[in-house]
Amino acid sequence: METRIYTLVRRADWAAAEAAGAYRGSDDDRRDGYLHFSTAAQLRATAAKHRRGEADLLIVEADVATLGDALRFEPASGTRPGLFPHLYGPLPMAAVLRVLELPLGADGLHVFPEGFA
Repeated sequence: METRIYTLVRRADWAAAEAAGAYRGSDDDRRDGYLHFSTAAQLRATAAKHRRGEADLLIVEADVATLGDALRFEPASGTRPGLFPHLYGPLPMAAVLRVLELPLGADGLHVFPEGFA
């Protein structure tokens, strides 16, 4: 069982979330009815598929234990294998363990911090 999950957040959206005390998601999250998260092993593929070439991103790490029944591991839409964490409700700041920069390299690909497969 995963103890930490991750979401990619635009810097401006995260600043608004900090001011509000909770992250309510991107336009895609609100359209789908839940916040999209990934495990550490899924995060690189998620960035490549959904945020390719996008600058000013942050990796937000959340503690699974604090999210309760609002968190569900479900199949992704489309052909992506495995179960993905979906949060049905806002992400409270109390569940956030850390926020990391996700810069773009000269090749236009994201440069992940150490520890992400």
